[in-house]
Amino acid sequence: MITRINHIAIVVADLDDAIRSYQDRIGLTLRKRLHMPEQEVEIAFLPAGESMIELIMPTSEDSGVAKYLAKRGEGLHHICLEVEDIEQSLESLASRDVQIINETPIEAAEGHGIFLHPKSAHGVLIEFLEPYPHLSDKPE
Repeated sequence: MITRINHIAIVVADLDDAIRSYQDRIGLTLRKRLHMPEQEVEIAFLPAGESMIELIMPTSEDSGVAKYLAKRGEGLHHICLEVEDIEQSLESLASRDVQIINETPIEAAEGHGIFLHPKSAHGVLIEFLEPYPHLSDKPE
């Protein structure tokens, strides 16, 4: 079951500049900044009410996010929908012939997630995320 929009992710070329822009121009506050070497990205989360804006910057030139940035430029990368049970969501989506990028959930910054191919959502990359009960539950 989908419970809310967890975050909207925006790919950026310069994370420091983007954080300043979202803080100074829009009035959001930086909650957390993480380097995720396994995904070759650095990310920043800025709360916006019950949801967050996630800024994503590639850390290598050949990562998927870097290729996305090179092809499309800065802007919307994906929408993340929070779910109660990622395994159940994966089974449900598969039974409805939704094209899924991940066959098994991947570790995300704040939980376990799967991505739906944009072809299954009218051109939008969608992430389903089961968040960790507490951020301290994230494996190191």
